[in-house]
Amino acid sequence: MTPAIEVTGVRRSFGEVPAVRDATLSVAAGRVTGLVGPNGSGKTTLLLMLASLLAPDAGDIRIGGIDPVAEPQAARRLIGWMPDALGAWGALTARETLVVTGRLYDLDAAAARRRAEELLHLVDLANLAGAPARVLSRGQKQRLGLARALVHDPAVLLLDEPASGLDPGARTGLRVLLRRFAEQGRAVLVSSHVLSDLDEVADDAVFLLDGATVPAERIAAAATRGRAWRVRLVGAGPEASVPLVASALGREAAQMTVERQVVLVGFSSDDDAAAGLTALVGAGLRIAEFAPATGDLEHTFLDLSDGGIR
Repeated sequence: MTPAIEVTGVRRSFGEVPAVRDATLSVAAGRVTGLVGPNGSGKTTLLLMLASLLAPDAGDIRIGGIDPVAEPQAARRLIGWMPDALGAWGALTARETLVVTGRLYDLDAAAARRRAEELLHLVDLANLAGAPARVLSRGQKQRLGLARALVHDPAVLLLDEPASGLDPGARTGLRVLLRRFAEQGRAVLVSSHVLSDLDEVADDAVFLLDGATVPAERIAAAATRGRAWRVRLVGAGPEASVPLVASALGREAAQMTVERQVVLVGFSSDDDAAAGLTALVGAGLRIAEFAPATGDLEHTFLDLSDGGIR
């Protein structure tokens, strides 16, 4: 099956400054793929090239088998692009923004209006349909931007920081929508700094560091390195818990750290953590919480950012 997005050896510079040095990735239909990297790593530049808004200096891009440089209009029929900021048309209402977008994608007037109403309800903006886009909050503009990306029912979604400015309830709703889009068979590539949200929704991840995608073997090595786990006992505060946990694990109390209401304990692997939990329970300690201090994506990202040196 042809990947929904396929990128091979893509490079892009602005003058003498390389933004993307070497990007190679594949995104399958029916899956949510996270695009992870620090500020300045080239994520937005890569997304702009995928959206056919920038041409690469070198390399090859295919969207559903289509070259967006050679056939931008055909590629854009497949792509729903949501930038980090809503952009233009501040004087138009939320409804007008979607209707105009639909007309630009060749929907007739009636179909564009129907689609606008569907999407306003989907992103929970129906009560603000008549409000000018310029008066919407940051989070509301993000939801309108998502609706705009969906107007023409695209097969591929490119979302740049869609959770930015969303309140906790809206972020939960976004995660539900992203999973629904994947279940509908769309390919979803989403860039986000909210790695805890991505951890809950992403099937796959692409890591971008210094403008280059990280090889799979380096990601696998980073993902299996040791990390801290949160331990909280019933009926004992963190300070009182430290000697109890240390004794049960056969470690020095100095090896433990306290963060807010939990004790942080380092384990070299998931197997080591499982053995630690067995030891804690076997010592008669009542465990209220035992979980990684960071999600899988954040753990891998931090390890990669440290160069794999811990």
